[in-house]
Amino acid sequence: MGQEEQSTVVVEEEEEGEERHEISESWSQRKQTLVLEISSKLINGDLDAKIEAARDIRNLVRKSSSSSSSSSAKTRLKLGASGVIPPLVTMLVSPNPDARQASLLALLNLAVRNDRVIAVVALLYVELNCPAISAILLHIRNKVKIVTAGAVPPLVELLKFQNGSLRDLATAAILTLSAAALNKPIIAASGAAPLLVQILSTGSVQGKVDAVTALHNLSTCKDNTAAILDAKAVPPLINLLKECKKYSKFAEKTTALLEILSNSEEGRVAISDMPGGILTLVETVEDGSLVSTEHAVGALLTLCQSCRDIYRELILKEGAVPGLLRLTVDGTAEAREKARRLLDLLRDSPQEKQLASSVLERIVYDIATRVDGADKAAETAKRLLEDMVKRSMEHSMSRIQQRAASCTPNIQST
Repeated sequence: MGQEEQSTVVVEEEEEGEERHEISESWSQRKQTLVLEISSKLINGDLDAKIEAARDIRNLVRKSSSSSSSSSAKTRLKLGASGVIPPLVTMLVSPNPDARQASLLALLNLAVRNDRVIAVVALLYVELNCPAISAILLHIRNKVKIVTAGAVPPLVELLKFQNGSLRDLATAAILTLSAAALNKPIIAASGAAPLLVQILSTGSVQGKVDAVTALHNLSTCKDNTAAILDAKAVPPLINLLKECKKYSKFAEKTTALLEILSNSEEGRVAISDMPGGILTLVETVEDGSLVSTEHAVGALLTLCQSCRDIYRELILKEGAVPGLLRLTVDGTAEAREKARRLLDLLRDSPQEKQLASSVLERIVYDIATRVDGADKAAETAKRLLEDMVKRSMEHSMSRIQQRAASCTPNIQST
């Protein structure tokens, strides 16, 4: 390419860049005008104007999203700062179903994708115990603004609706708002948990997915787990885990929630009393994704640690050992450690001791073949068996030392 041709290309690229910049500036100015128009309609307009403005919010955010994620975020923040949130929240209790639906969609579009900043500021608030940071938080991000404007009670009322569309939108809104740490106790105190649990059994497919995720969001605040357990969440969660693909994102959220609930005695009893409850967790260990297997083995370990005499036999009865052995090889670092700890607990039971060494070797070799292939199976199986023997010997030696210490006379210094 000659110098003249290169110069022509550079000039054309510069002209295109200037044109794009002019278009961007023009759209930015137009967007600012639209924000002001929308805000005016929602604050001062009649119901029809408010519905139109709510729909305009959704369209504006979507159009900004097609431009760039940063443009979309700025648009949401500008809309939130323009005063549109309080009138949208008021529309949630309108007798007009179009008004409720339009406001729900608008609020959803305003609330999404602000989690990172909220999490950072909330963490600062917890660490520094500074009310000023909390006050700033209430004014800088839409999720908290929406809850502060009083959206939770009408959203909870919408969860009771038989209208599937409105209930699904309300569930999605609760899910989105529950991602903000400061919103979690407010949502939990609103009575949302029993209604979300009900959706696990009677809702649409998308409603169930959103309800599980919302409950998981709430459960990460320790004070909220009691409300979820009181709502009898475990049986429908186990049923959903039975039905879904164990490696799906849905299974990951479900097992994560079950692991959290297993930390309480009420949760452990609910899991073990549910027909197929422990078996479903064992099956997830065998067939789940890296995330769902980690949570499933975590729940089983918590059960066994709480009362080995009860839960060891129940877990062994469901054939957990092969899946746990496999997990010690190809799970996440945390899953591998949990699986090893659970195997150590299971190994103490009479039923597990009845496993002949040859049978155990075949199980380990079969797992090693599936994990590392036939070429490396022998080496992997040997390493696994050596680790099992080593841990068994360490455990036995520890018990011998404990017995010896208990038999040693207490010699006091003179």
